[in-house]
Amino acid sequence: MDRREFMKMCGLGTLALAGGRPAAAAERARKQNVVFILVDDLGWFDLGCYGSTFHETPNLDRLAASGMRFTNAYAACPVCSPTRAAIMTGKYPARLNITDWIPGNDPKDRKLLGPQDEHQLPLQEATLAEVLRGQGYRTFFAGKWHLGDEGFFPEDQGFEINKGGHHKGSPPGGYYTPYKNPKLEDGPPGEYLTDRLTDESIGFLRAHGDEPFLLYLSFYTVHTPIQACKRHLARFEEKAESLPAPDGPAFRKEHDGTTRLDQNRADYATMVHAMDENVGRLLDTLDELGLAEDTIVVFTSDNGGLSTVRGEGAPTSIGPLRAGKGWCYEGGIRIPQIMRVPRVTQPGSTCDVPVVSTDFYPTLLELLGVPMPDDEARDGVSLAALLGGGGAPGREAIFWHYPHYHGSTWTPGAAVRAGDWKLIEFYDLEKVEVYNLREDVAEQHDLAKAMPEKTRQLLDMLHRWQRDIGALLPQPNPDYAPRED
Repeated sequence: MDRREFMKMCGLGTLALAGGRPAAAAERARKQNVVFILVDDLGWFDLGCYGSTFHETPNLDRLAASGMRFTNAYAACPVCSPTRAAIMTGKYPARLNITDWIPGNDPKDRKLLGPQDEHQLPLQEATLAEVLRGQGYRTFFAGKWHLGDEGFFPEDQGFEINKGGHHKGSPPGGYYTPYKNPKLEDGPPGEYLTDRLTDESIGFLRAHGDEPFLLYLSFYTVHTPIQACKRHLARFEEKAESLPAPDGPAFRKEHDGTTRLDQNRADYATMVHAMDENVGRLLDTLDELGLAEDTIVVFTSDNGGLSTVRGEGAPTSIGPLRAGKGWCYEGGIRIPQIMRVPRVTQPGSTCDVPVVSTDFYPTLLELLGVPMPDDEARDGVSLAALLGGGGAPGREAIFWHYPHYHGSTWTPGAAVRAGDWKLIEFYDLEKVEVYNLREDVAEQHDLAKAMPEKTRQLLDMLHRWQRDIGALLPQPNPDYAPRED
């Protein structure tokens, strides 16, 4: 029996026990729901509750005040598709061999050639949606998917309803209708995509809120193209004009790229604010329908904010963290994360234990009382005890494997964080860097040469992990010809 037949049988068993209905009424009343909100490219410093004073996010600040805010949450990869696969499966991207955004853009004229990774989430993977659907949950997806083309869409991976999820990583028609999206009908003139995806989500709640559900709202925002939400633009333009002149440089060199150091882009701020506004609409609907006390709410990002690019066009800053999307420095992987679990999380609590995207899968299944599929290895650990104020889960380290070149000017590499210590290995540059994040969250003081034993320990740990999960490495490019300066 293959994985899909097993999931189907689980669903049939649930139906049989419930007398042919998705679940008995008494069982439905006991089951917790899940609202999972994923934002694209949202930086660690982009929300008010994380310290931003230029962006305005009252609804997410309210969510944080009602649940747990994580200060050391990490994306499983500094780019989108790998992290999305990790959330869906509980596995590290390197184990799945989805190590770049799909389909990626590995250049052929650089020192190294990136490994050939997968361009879709394999159908044999038991996704979170498939496991829950097998337990009688209604499953709904809206927004960005970016985990494969036809045959690998959300409806092929456990979601009953798909509104807008297809193979593209950025909205092909932009943020205003016509969307040019094969999985989303165009709206009336002037409709904003972030509003529309929330409308679809609210419609699902109204239609199916009396049954246990997984609602997965995966906003395309705040990914490029940066297109302002027009109803908020004048407000943030005025706010930007009133900002005092910076008392230091506006940009900083990062290898071959440039990092923005200030948040002052009005167009980007409107996108963040519109996203927050729509999160508020969704939370208000949960309250209105009497679902909030039976619904786990997760809010997170797929990678760090876009603060480092070639040139000076980055839309946000996530200082004091170094670099941004595409990088294994903290700016590329540390993300905002908020979780509200009724009767578990304490309002206004914070957690500084390092966690990563792979942890959502086992955490949600444990909170919902759903057994983990035991057919293969999972890399995430359950945070259920941590959410209730308990101790940190046992874990040696967190790892990142990004063996590709990226438009942010990142070159192939990998990283490990063990306790307060972090090592980054740069393959193209043939060097390693080591930082103590407790003392140096900005990663400005490389300790690799000063602490050779710690460096070797961390590097050995990283290499052992790569071997254990079968991580593919870049290879020398036989056609590479160094440029003459």
